Amino acid sequence: MTLGHLSVLGRASKMFDEVCLLIVHNPNKEPKFDLNDRLEMAEQAISEKGLQATCRVQIMDRGLLATAAKQLGAVAIVKGFRSSADIDYELPMAQVNADLSGIETVFLPADEAFGEISSSLVKEVFSLGGDISKYVSEAVLRKMQEESK
Repeated sequence: MTLGHLSVLGRASKMFDEVCLLIVHNPNKEPKFDLNDRLEMAEQAISEKGLQATCRVQIMDRGLLATAAKQLGAVAIVKGFRSSADIDYELPMAQVNADLSGIETVFLPADEAFGEISSSLVKEVFSLGGDISKYVSEAVLRKMQEESK
């Protein structure tokens, strides 16, 4: 979870009474941490940013986002994007999610400060000894430093 993710989450929390951040298992990616570690870091990061009153975190280890959103009673699915490439990737999924669940996707552009920062890039910079403190919460930074020892 990057500060870009938290920025989108914070902005979404101003638009909706409650925001549920789903920590998902994506079989096409190799995350550095397991779902439970990611849940813990997200909860800590949300607390650090003072968003715990309107944001909660859950794990979605399998299934469709559309199904999970419907079960949660969601009125929208919020996705952040950094560039048109993200929109090209996310738009077909948004259309299918709406078809399957009737729930529309709201796209929020990345904050300019985090527009080019991806979690993959953060992991790479960290693995090469770079300072990632400008890109992740204190909770994520601590966990990454612990894991690298």
